[in-house]
Amino acid sequence: MNTTLKLACAQYPIDFLNSWDDYEAKITAWVKDAYLQEAQFLMFPEYFSMGLGSLFEAEVYGSLSAQLEALQDLHEPFLELYTRLSERFNMPILAGTFPVRLDNGEYRNRAWLFRPDGTRDYQDKLQMTRFETEQWHISPGEDIRVLDTDFGPVGVATCYDSEFPLIVRRQVELGARLILVPSCTDTQAGYNRVRIGCQARALENQCYVAQSPTIGEARWSPAVDVNTGQAAVYTPVDRGFPDDGVLEQGPDGQTGWMIAELDFEALERVRREGQVLNHRDWDTQFRLMRDQ
Repeated sequence: MNTTLKLACAQYPIDFLNSWDDYEAKITAWVKDAYLQEAQFLMFPEYFSMGLGSLFEAEVYGSLSAQLEALQDLHEPFLELYTRLSERFNMPILAGTFPVRLDNGEYRNRAWLFRPDGTRDYQDKLQMTRFETEQWHISPGEDIRVLDTDFGPVGVATCYDSEFPLIVRRQVELGARLILVPSCTDTQAGYNRVRIGCQARALENQCYVAQSPTIGEARWSPAVDVNTGQAAVYTPVDRGFPDDGVLEQGPDGQTGWMIAELDFEALERVRREGQVLNHRDWDTQFRLMRDQ
């Protein structure tokens, strides 16, 4: 298992597209750019796939419900594209999230992970925002999982999921040392809620937490019209790590990759020898609550 990782997190703009070929060319250029920067693992944001809605008529991409239905015709081409790119550039790709319709008619906000060997896996978002539940009618997933990679198991805590400690804690208990947080937030407050959640999860689990946001405006889309955030990788706040727990952070408002080098041996060391041992001491709180 690899002990270091060069991770690329996208600060991604949702552009209006003229054709599927335009989308494929855009994504291929993004992946190639990260590859040329020697990245080993890529992450795109939550709902970055909503740019595909612009390939339909205005009455479709202007409707919250109609765009979800229309996007299902592009789900298989989406899977095929990222499968090819992961194989071609020999790196795992977390392709943000895609709203997938299940056989029972429900929609799930699904984060797909593509591996260089042609296999793929996913984690559905578990905690839905009010907008997703009340206006967009997207349903929560049911399972907390980890996804296997050559860099060990990783957890995916999509946007709002990162604000709930027990979701990420379960992924850490299942072996994840890296939590990927694809996000899509329209206000600075929303971005900061996710950012603070990411930093808290990194601190309390002594793990890496990486965030990838959508940025900029897509006024044609009622779902992702305004996008705010900065990509970053957060760490424990302890020996061998930054004093503020921020390993790298992307520039505000600029599109492109934020790339950080992760050292998993350093994580294991701080879990053994840190000034504090959050990872080990987690269960103390449950013992104290049981004893009340």
